[in-house]
Amino acid sequence: MSKRNVADLVEADLKGKKVLLRCDLNVPLDDAKSITDDTRIRASVPTIEYLTSNGARVFACSHLGRPKDGPDPALSLGPCAVRLGELLKKEVKLAPDCIGPEVAALVNASADGDVVLLENTRFHKEETKNDPDFCKAFAEPFDMFVNDAFGTAHRAHASTEGVTKHLSPSVAGFLLAKELEYLDGAVNNGTRPMAAIVGGSKVSSKITVLSALLEKCDKVIIGGGMVFTFLKAQGLSVGSSLVEDDYLETARAVIQKAESSGKQLILPSDIVVADKFAPEAETKIVKKSEIPDGWMGLDNGPEASKEIAEALADCKTVIWNGPMGVFEYDAFAKGTFAVVDVLEKITEGGACTIIGGGDSVAAVEKSGKAEKMSHISTGGGASLELLEGKVLPGVKALDEKVASPVKAAPSAGGVE
Repeated sequence: MSKRNVADLVEADLKGKKVLLRCDLNVPLDDAKSITDDTRIRASVPTIEYLTSNGARVFACSHLGRPKDGPDPALSLGPCAVRLGELLKKEVKLAPDCIGPEVAALVNASADGDVVLLENTRFHKEETKNDPDFCKAFAEPFDMFVNDAFGTAHRAHASTEGVTKHLSPSVAGFLLAKELEYLDGAVNNGTRPMAAIVGGSKVSSKITVLSALLEKCDKVIIGGGMVFTFLKAQGLSVGSSLVEDDYLETARAVIQKAESSGKQLILPSDIVVADKFAPEAETKIVKKSEIPDGWMGLDNGPEASKEIAEALADCKTVIWNGPMGVFEYDAFAKGTFAVVDVLEKITEGGACTIIGGGDSVAAVEKSGKAEKMSHISTGGGASLELLEGKVLPGVKALDEKVASPVKAAPSAGGVE
């Protein structure tokens, strides 16, 4: 069943209510504690505005970084409170903590429409341990819970899962609901033909998602460093390319599974190889069967990019997780950006294109074509686990939608 979200709540449900809102404000900061990328903060705004416009009193919480031993001024959410206030065009106070009498006093003194940001939840070690007493005390001042932090939904922490045992309703925010609609919806109910593009350096880190997507999709395209474990598994020489010898049998099993189930498994036919792992390395394009000794594969070749474009041309749903090469270096970025171009084209043609977290998101952002995709996931590990078919604790804990009762048909006389 699908989960309830804030759109299911109206003013009568929200006015005057003290709402604990879990956001993902884990943003990068420079040495001067300035925010270098406010994407996650901006993504939280629609849910906050909906809640406050309906009279709720919003108390947002989040973690930032990984504090080692209690409060750390370098990891305070202060800069996030300032930026959030700028985006909302209203004051956003920073609470001195996320729990305790000072927080309770702020909650009791709040007015309808107020927004307060609680201090870093991970300043308390009980947060990540999901300590029951901490969860109860954390939830105590509030009336209800909204989770809009997809990026941490795969963690059973106090602020993502534990507080739901004490707050009702507990529902999804707009961002979390959208992630579930696209990632979970596409994998289980996507329009066919459906394709997955799985890239990245290691088979070991992607084998679970690769196997899950092979079951769901008609075509699976493999790219990145993991290609060379597959090529070696087929008996080809891969020079000094990255290979996980412990996963050769795994790769052979994936190939066999694709063949036996009638799925199309696509590996690059040509490779950009280099004499060393460096941006200024000498490069050349070779067939996949002709990688020279001492050279390493670092990107797809042009023929491989053409074959990917042809394979995706008729697809109605495409999920992408992981780059085709070392796109951080211009010399090895063409294969990845060729995929971006193809996805842009098929999206314009009506396909649903989903960028499933991690480096593929960074690549799309770098290309300047993020807005051309149907959906870009904000979660890294959470995206991967959802694509793998796992149940996310932060999602499981939320209220289920209840089907509306069927309205009785009017009587013959037209009177109900």
